[in-house]
Amino acid sequence: MKLVSREEIKTLVEQPKDNSISIYMPVVPGGAEVRQNPIRFKNLIKEAHSRLIEAGVDESQVNQILEKANKIDTQDFWEGIGEQGLAIFISNNIFNYYVVPLEFEELVVVSDRFHVKPLLQILNNNGRFYILGLSQNKVRMLVASRYRCQEIDLTALEDVPTSLAEALEYDDVSEKQLQMHTTARSAVNSQSGVFHGQGVGTDDAEQKTNIMRFFKALAKGLETNILHHDEQVPLILAGVDFLIPMYKEANSYQYLMEDAVTGNPEILSPQELHSQALPIVETYWNNSHQKAVDLYNELLGNNTGNASNNLEEIVPAAYYQKIDTLLVAKGEHKWGLFDKGSQKVHLHQQEETGDEDLLDLAAAHTLINGGSVFVVEPEKVPSNKPVAAIFRYS
Repeated sequence: MKLVSREEIKTLVEQPKDNSISIYMPVVPGGAEVRQNPIRFKNLIKEAHSRLIEAGVDESQVNQILEKANKIDTQDFWEGIGEQGLAIFISNNIFNYYVVPLEFEELVVVSDRFHVKPLLQILNNNGRFYILGLSQNKVRMLVASRYRCQEIDLTALEDVPTSLAEALEYDDVSEKQLQMHTTARSAVNSQSGVFHGQGVGTDDAEQKTNIMRFFKALAKGLETNILHHDEQVPLILAGVDFLIPMYKEANSYQYLMEDAVTGNPEILSPQELHSQALPIVETYWNNSHQKAVDLYNELLGNNTGNASNNLEEIVPAAYYQKIDTLLVAKGEHKWGLFDKGSQKVHLHQQEETGDEDLLDLAAAHTLINGGSVFVVEPEKVPSNKPVAAIFRYS
């Protein structure tokens, strides 16, 4: 299963679409009760069918749209799902689904765009992070969420050396200095860079110089190919003690975490690296959330006009790229319409045909416009409101 990233969700929000169906359902991952899954799925598809008909869509077109979802309704799919939540997005030209370790409430939304707020809780200020395993013989890079991780094939990227020997080879270092059995990249990878001694260089000073050259090339390659400053994705280092400060010196990526996983990353599985890195990034995320709450309270208390919990003010601000940070309550909905021409928000007590969740609209547009979104338990949103926003300074 692929990781749900900020970019995945932005793609869902930004794609042009009509008759967009968003379905969320809890999943029983195993045991005798797994048979509940296809029953619940069929009931939600029926609900989507009814809502499309109510919206005036021709029944033949409705059947054609929903047929895409019916293709996954197989015994193999339900028995192999292995997680607690399923999110499905369907439109005329799109069918995407995500199996995630979140227990969703049942929800069907039919609108002119996809409903993404339930998925945002898996991000909360990005929700993704990188782990960089450092050693002189082999560099490893993993992309992770709170719940899983996967290794990135660095050998497929240009200008990203995966070992000290390879970095120095790119730097046209002599064969004598390399002291390797082979200089071919494929051989370097297959042999894990076997050296005659403890490292490349004739003394400690030369060795440190070579490692710094290696790390500078590595940092530059990663920042060109993977680490993009505008995405604000934390990077956690893993390595033996003396390598960590050296890489920090070579690094210019803004979101490198101060704490690191210590030890030899070559002998750790991806799951072991993930479990050791997760507490570090969780602390960072929690601090980010608390800083946002503190700043919101300060701005609201000082009557600066740069913070609000008024949904009728927040929705147009989100649409017109004026929100820096949004805190929104998990599991809550505010149904209504946003008139983009008049910039007026029309709230309804109950969902009506054609309505959208205005909390979702605010979250989605904050996300695609580069803001930070925290989807949290209702009690963690300040002011006892379902939404709180910090505006960008004008």
